[in-house]
Amino acid sequence: MNFAFTEEQQMLKNMIREFADEVVAPGADERDRTKTFPVEIFRQLADLNLLGLPFPEEYGGAGADTVSFAIVVEELSRACASTGITYSAHISLGGAPLHLFGTEEQKRKYLTQICSGESLGAFGLTEPGAGSDAGGTRTTAVKDGEEWVLNGSKCFITNASYAKFLPLTAVTGKEKDSRQITAFIVPTDAPGFTVIDNYEKLGLHSSNTTELVIDNVRVPDENILGKPGEGFKQFLITLDGGRIGIGAMAVGIAQAAYDRALAYAKQRHAFGRPISKFQAIQFKLADMAMQIELARNMVFKAAWLKDQGRPFTKEAAMAKLYASEIAMAAAHQAIQIHGGYGYMREYQVERLFRDARLLEIGEGTSEVLRMVIARQIGC
Repeated sequence: MNFAFTEEQQMLKNMIREFADEVVAPGADERDRTKTFPVEIFRQLADLNLLGLPFPEEYGGAGADTVSFAIVVEELSRACASTGITYSAHISLGGAPLHLFGTEEQKRKYLTQICSGESLGAFGLTEPGAGSDAGGTRTTAVKDGEEWVLNGSKCFITNASYAKFLPLTAVTGKEKDSRQITAFIVPTDAPGFTVIDNYEKLGLHSSNTTELVIDNVRVPDENILGKPGEGFKQFLITLDGGRIGIGAMAVGIAQAAYDRALAYAKQRHAFGRPISKFQAIQFKLADMAMQIELARNMVFKAAWLKDQGRPFTKEAAMAKLYASEIAMAAAHQAIQIHGGYGYMREYQVERLFRDARLLEIGEGTSEVLRMVIARQIGC
């Protein structure tokens, strides 16, 4: 097994780390406080040709692999988790379904805009009554001539305020006891389509999380993404890739928590010496370092399997599950090591704690991921 990055991957890591440290990190606290979306950062990411990183060059992408995508998500999330989740969703939820299931015409029309940054990527799946049970989708699409009329709502949708269009799922019929779900590409400026951005969240304050209201929205036949009735299968495939992104995001948050905790432990003195010299603190830091390394390796393994065209559903679920849980653990221990200062915003670890919490919920709760893994191992 070769754990070394390729020359291109190492160059990308060096570049995005410098960008994250110099451009993304300095304003992270202020963006969190003011709930300001990082518009300028994404303009610069577009200039660096990173917004279409894993997509083919013929559509304006960079033709890179999934490992490279994971590298970028981790480094952005280490500096600012809101930026990390925005980027991850843009690629894995917004662009990936178009790349995987779109016609050539759809890719030319829509995926090119994702790659250029003209539109951020978003994906309309979750509904008020259909989260973990995504098969319980209630949004409907009814055929009317050569058009489809969509009605329903979606919730907790990332990036929709900055998307010119997005794929979303709707019920197009029933077969026996199951719903037939189809994916449609829907312009966000279509009559009857409303994006509402008024959630009050625990963390990830400078990311965009919205509700979608779909009231008699009309789209033509040509806006069906993939095959009619296969929307459910398509979004399961999409989520497999998305979990690699969330796993990488979790590693980035955990790394940031560990870095701050280690630096603080070395400079904070108690009883006449740095607290890093006390075994109780050393064990916390050792556990954090070990868990981060294991999570990172699991994320890269899932990404590598995907790049090799091999099955990766189980590994992506494991990576996302483990990384999200150790991110919470790392942020928790970072606050503990900081003591009272950890509870204060000045030291940033409380932001990491708030931001990490979503990762055990989004793109498959920890409970659902254990179900996925159980199925994959034959239970």
